[in-house]
Amino acid sequence: MPVPSSPRLPLASRLLMWAGILLVVAVANAVVEVMDAQRRGDVLALWEPLVWELSSVGVILACLPMLWWGCRRWPLHIDTWKRRLPLYLLASVGWSLLHVLGMMAVRKVTYLGLGTTYVDGSSWASRLLYEYLKDVRVFFSFVALEHFLSWFGRRRQGEAHLLAAPEDGPPVEPVQRPQNFLVRKLGKEFLVSTEEVEYAQASGNYVNLRVRGCDYPLRMTMAALEERLDPSVFLRCHRSWLINRRHLRSIEPADGGEALLHMADGARVPCSRRQLPTLRQALGGG
Repeated sequence: MPVPSSPRLPLASRLLMWAGILLVVAVANAVVEVMDAQRRGDVLALWEPLVWELSSVGVILACLPMLWWGCRRWPLHIDTWKRRLPLYLLASVGWSLLHVLGMMAVRKVTYLGLGTTYVDGSSWASRLLYEYLKDVRVFFSFVALEHFLSWFGRRRQGEAHLLAAPEDGPPVEPVQRPQNFLVRKLGKEFLVSTEEVEYAQASGNYVNLRVRGCDYPLRMTMAALEERLDPSVFLRCHRSWLINRRHLRSIEPADGGEALLHMADGARVPCSRRQLPTLRQALGGG
């Protein structure tokens, strides 16, 4: 079953990418720690700063999915950032606490497994304050990057707008069956013919329009969109799906009276048991 396209990489791919980046940084920092110790005349085995750095990196990677989820759940926009900034500041404190407690636990367990004891050498209050002053910068760097990638992804993906009336000429009665959608993508605008829409899927307050292998989000409910489209061409097959009959290739019955609709692009769109008889009737009468 197809799902709306997303500008973000899959979670596993994103974590793998950041694991590679942070691993390189961690090893570099560990080598620098050893070099600094040598300049001071001290002896520091490489494994110790590696444990320090990798314990920090491991906890950050474990916390990243939660941070990404929070950015999607409470996005910062020009009209919301002032109201949500205190929430993000509070979240940065929680992020730092998880980071400190997690990496300290990993270090103690690792040292214990190697037959020695990890000694921090500073009080918990000073450690928490010191780490927070570093963590808050890391936290908001990830937040800023996540919002930038989300914004860029939306611009790259594009967004559709319904053309409800002619662009030129004197005002006329609203067009009930729009011939085109206006798509904005990477700062450019172009028209997409309504007939080119292969199918549509509801997604919250949006409907994703499938056109030539791309999904364009349209800010409209499925019910409102259905009212504006030609019912002889666009058929409702599910409460969250609507198809262009000209792109339907076959119907595959499923258990329970439901069905899968095989579309021209290879997608399989669900058809509910309630909508299936209506769909077949509409197709038989076409």
